[in-house]
Amino acid sequence: MIDLSKLNAPGWRRIVADLTQAAGDERAFPNHLLAAMGQVAGARQAAIFVQGGAGQSGEPNQPTATLIWPHSPAEGENANDSLGEPGVMRASAASALDTSNTQVFGLGSDDGLYDDTHANGYALALPVGSMPAADADPKPAFVVVLLLDQRSKGAMQSTIALCELLAGYAHLASTRSQLSRLRSAGAALELATRLIASINSATGFKGSAMQLVNDLCRHLKADRVALGWRDGIAGAAQSTDDLIIERDSTPVKVVALSDTEHVDKRMAMVRKLASAMDECLDQDQPVVFPVPEAGEQSDPALSQTITHAHRELASSDANLKVTSLPLRDGDDALGVITIESAQVGQSIDIRTVELLQATMDLVAPVLRLRKSDDRPIPARLKDEVRKVGAWAVGPKHTLWKLAGIAVMIVALVVTFVSVPYRVEATVQLRPVERRVLAVPFEGIVSEVTPQAEAGKRVEAGQLLVKLDTSELELSAIEAQQQLSQAEAQAADAMRQGQGAEQQQAEAKARQSQARLDLLRQRIASAEIRAPIDGTIIAGDLTERVGARLKLGEPLFEIAPLADMRLIAEVQDSDIGLVLRALEEDGMSGSVATKAYPDRRFPLTVERVVPMAQAQEGKNSFLVYARLDESAGWMRPGMEGLAKLEVGDRTLLWIGSRRIVDKLRLWLWW
Repeated sequence: MIDLSKLNAPGWRRIVADLTQAAGDERAFPNHLLAAMGQVAGARQAAIFVQGGAGQSGEPNQPTATLIWPHSPAEGENANDSLGEPGVMRASAASALDTSNTQVFGLGSDDGLYDDTHANGYALALPVGSMPAADADPKPAFVVVLLLDQRSKGAMQSTIALCELLAGYAHLASTRSQLSRLRSAGAALELATRLIASINSATGFKGSAMQLVNDLCRHLKADRVALGWRDGIAGAAQSTDDLIIERDSTPVKVVALSDTEHVDKRMAMVRKLASAMDECLDQDQPVVFPVPEAGEQSDPALSQTITHAHRELASSDANLKVTSLPLRDGDDALGVITIESAQVGQSIDIRTVELLQATMDLVAPVLRLRKSDDRPIPARLKDEVRKVGAWAVGPKHTLWKLAGIAVMIVALVVTFVSVPYRVEATVQLRPVERRVLAVPFEGIVSEVTPQAEAGKRVEAGQLLVKLDTSELELSAIEAQQQLSQAEAQAADAMRQGQGAEQQQAEAKARQSQARLDLLRQRIASAEIRAPIDGTIIAGDLTERVGARLKLGEPLFEIAPLADMRLIAEVQDSDIGLVLRALEEDGMSGSVATKAYPDRRFPLTVERVVPMAQAQEGKNSFLVYARLDESAGWMRPGMEGLAKLEVGDRTLLWIGSRRIVDKLRLWLWW
């Protein structure tokens, strides 16, 4: 036992200095505090107890020993198995945890005593409630239990006072730890603010990545800083199952190197960097090579990382030190930052690693946003759909769930929703009334009026063409003379009483009269006039003046354009639907012409020609329909597409009708 009769003794100063120095490290302080209490109290054994689960007796909330002095359990060894008086030590620890006060138990008894009647010694339990890990709960963070030999009441009180004094250093450790965390958080926030401002000043994700690695390289005075990114996770956070699959299948791609404009993936150095980044991402924690040695200032998790790829990356230089930090946004692992430094004596310590990791946790969401902004609109839309779907159906298998719901909705819609079904058919415009003017007799064109051109509007009785009648007029004069001569002969024969000659002369006169009437009729018909009001839709004789025309040769086609009709060619497979609809309630539809496909005109079906027409190996029926309203630009011969209403049908029937009809024909027997 150290003589502490004077607080200025060297032994006491050494203990105080040791506790003061360890107060800055929350991982090492409990060990130093336990050893100091054990030495000051002259204890046979000391242990730290924390609130645990069920004890060996099955009672709940039994304290559990985590540290033992002077012997610490080896890895995998249970500290509770090394306790000297497990029952008394655990009971005293439980009492101190419940009451938050110092407790003394006599060994072999469960009474709290301060006298010197217990020859076996005492168990002294001191609560420590100001550790950095303590929360707002007034219960102590842990309890130090000391096994003491028998001593007087005054000695026991002195021991308790000194141990409680040492326990007060836990407040110093908590304050220093909080100050250290505040400083680290402030430094991380300051560095992250500068980096984020620099990133936002760059253009695009590539520019932001280059700005980040260059700024980090200058700030850390490193030789090289590289940024790796995993493709496919630039947008919204995915479900847990999707992230597990992606981590296993998506490698890291090196996207930026400090002071390097173009990254060639074929370079051996770039491939080694990618392997080191994959190694860091697989472990989901920082990786430092060379691995820091185990000690009070080391991190156990950091010292146990796998560094095969990092060792390969650093194999080219014995002084090269490599540090990789994962870029995380919540549960998503986005990429890795790898820092290389070959300067002698310069390395990244644990505090710096923690600072950089905190900084990267702030910078990673900004990088993710810049990456998301560079994506095309379909990729952004996919992420928005995933976000909404995750809110609606849950975060796991979101896209598959949405796809299943969409398929179910589509199946219900196509099965039960009915829409008007229309049969399509090609149509041609025809005038309702059309007149054809032909040559009344063989003759020569002598005159063509200006209105006798295709496209001109004419009125009924308007002269269009005049044929040459000079020969007909001469023949008419000759026939007139023959008629006069025959009438004179008949009159002479009647005066002379010659009955037979009179009859012959009268017959000759009638023949001449008939010939004269025929010639006069031809002369009258030589003037070809418009039979109806309308427009000349065919025919042009302006260049045929003086030409001889044959009998019956067509000259013009005239039709009024205000009244048009449609002739639709309906396929043989659709004519049954048209006939049924026409018999039930009549049939209507609409038509669009090729000339103006954006305009729709209603129509009404009038009749169906019962005889099919074979064209190009297919049968079709002619369906006549009238336009309910027409436009002035419509012309005969225009083609278009008509859709005839045949009633309401479900979408499933519409989509499968032709397939079902084919199967019915194939399977018919």
